Amino acid sequence: MGWNVYLVLWCGVFGAVALTGYVRSLAGMTRAQRTVRTTGRIERVDEPRHGSSPKDGIAVVVSFQDPATGEEFTVTNDGERGERVGVAWTGREIGVHYPPGRPHAFRFADHPSEGGRGLGWPAFALFLVYAGPVTVAAVERGWPWALVGFCGPWALYAAYHLPGNVRDRNRRIDALDAMAAVPGRVVAVLKSVSTDDDGHTSTHLVPVVSFTTLDGRAVTAYCESALPDPAGSRGLDVTIHYTPHDPAVFVLDVEAERRSWKRDMAVNVVGVVIIAAAAVAGVIAW
Repeated sequence: MGWNVYLVLWCGVFGAVALTGYVRSLAGMTRAQRTVRTTGRIERVDEPRHGSSPKDGIAVVVSFQDPATGEEFTVTNDGERGERVGVAWTGREIGVHYPPGRPHAFRFADHPSEGGRGLGWPAFALFLVYAGPVTVAAVERGWPWALVGFCGPWALYAAYHLPGNVRDRNRRIDALDAMAAVPGRVVAVLKSVSTDDDGHTSTHLVPVVSFTTLDGRAVTAYCESALPDPAGSRGLDVTIHYTPHDPAVFVLDVEAERRSWKRDMAVNVVGVVIIAAAAVAGVIAW
């Protein structure tokens, strides 16, 4: 069979997948649309055990109400209940998701959310439909087609979202100045060990900090910020800078975080320029 036959099969299969997904979304039948999403409240927080696995999350007891029946439930996480709860305090609201009519099959989400329309896989299938003709054109007619076909739309998409991304990063940088500073302490260091296919072992350490906000909320949180010696940091006193309206947003080093956000913003701008330049080079060489 020639390229054209393979291309028709490729586009037909993934086009059908995309069409089915979008039809299901319009009909409100996707899993994401059918999932019940409600807000739970943390009633109790247990301190993680020193040396345990970081993938288990912070043990919490959560209460929530089933919107369909009004029945109240009080449940706890066991490490296999959705997203890892990495920041917790008594009274914090988190997301609780479950299939319709099955509240005991709940899963936690670190933040309450409205949920999507379940278009992730259909959108990916639609991209594969587009990628097929571009790839065939690049093979048959030369590399400029690949640059124009892939880098062109990518550059337009990135350029469209770039101003919003820059504004968002500027807001985050400005928010660092409004953070409150309180004393904190590393109460545990969590540890996970993994071995790759070549037999090399890697160790991942996650310190857990505890601090009390100015309004009295006792927060327990995974600390992803780099500490000089995470393995020996248990019991270390640190200064926590947190956002007053949301203690889940905190840093240890404000200046380092500011430099990181500025560097990330510069990388985004340079990336858009490079992609756009590649698309222009494809047009010139066409």
